[in-house]
Amino acid sequence: MPHDHSKPEHKTHQHGAGCNHDHAAEHDHKDENEHSHSHGLFGHHHHHHGSESGNIATAFWLNFCFTIIEFIGGWLTNSVAIMADAMHDLGDTLAIAFAWFAAKIAGKEANPRYSYGYRRWSLLSALVNSVILVLGSCWILYEAIPRLWEPQLPHALGMMGLAVLGVLVNGAAVFKLRGGKTQNEKILTWHLLEDVLGWFAVLVGSILIYFTDWAWLDPVLSIGFTCFILINVWRNLRRTLALFLQVSPDPKLAAKIEHQLQDLSFVQDVHHLHLWSLDGEKHVLTAHLVLKAETAAEQLKAHKEQIRQLLQPYQLEHTTIEFEFDHEVCRDQH
Repeated sequence: MPHDHSKPEHKTHQHGAGCNHDHAAEHDHKDENEHSHSHGLFGHHHHHHGSESGNIATAFWLNFCFTIIEFIGGWLTNSVAIMADAMHDLGDTLAIAFAWFAAKIAGKEANPRYSYGYRRWSLLSALVNSVILVLGSCWILYEAIPRLWEPQLPHALGMMGLAVLGVLVNGAAVFKLRGGKTQNEKILTWHLLEDVLGWFAVLVGSILIYFTDWAWLDPVLSIGFTCFILINVWRNLRRTLALFLQVSPDPKLAAKIEHQLQDLSFVQDVHHLHLWSLDGEKHVLTAHLVLKAETAAEQLKAHKEQIRQLLQPYQLEHTTIEFEFDHEVCRDQH
């Protein structure tokens, strides 16, 4: 079947919802309009305010500088608990760095090289972040576990000072992002709030060590923080690898959409329906629809509008719907 590729897909980022009708007008003049592309049916609106980037930048520099202080402080105080929390903060610093990067580039237009835009860079960032945290956590465990049998008393007053500083710095970052409206800012706020609670635990542990000389508390805290990091990293890594492999982000949603398309009065069959995700939030849908009867160009336009209305609640980033007729053999059928 003929395919009209006179307009590159990246133009849809400029036309938004209107691109569906622009494509319709072009295809209406081509061989009964067998092929319908509706890219970005619901528009591509990127509202990135300077305040978001500024808030995230502030949170990044606070965490970056304090992470360096933590590693130095952990070495000086001989505390693996401080080192473990430093590794936790390093992970958050990397996550904030990506969020800052994403806030700056998410509004960039797609182009022939990045036809779906730049959102999948988040997956690469998440993968690198996860690998760094896994390696760092293994190093922390290598240092901490032997201390369970041969405890080394850390410098409790130094630990207390760093813990208080950790609560203040991460608390300031939470305060800076607390009113954020974007998903970036909301997620980062929760990450930083976890850091505040982690440092509060270090503060309590250091006070106990100071008054009791329980040196074993330091490696216990370290192992607890590290296991917490690894559990979260494992969840994120599994999700990231699944997205790299284009696993369907929601099989139930895909089945629901297929069922709704099949129920359309003019559709005889639905096949080659694929739902995948750019970054875990923005999804892409492609499908072949076999029509029940030969259809004139004007009627095809009405069909496309009906499909657009059906898919609108799902807020899909890109959709490609191909029309076929009963007597045709699908070129993709194996």
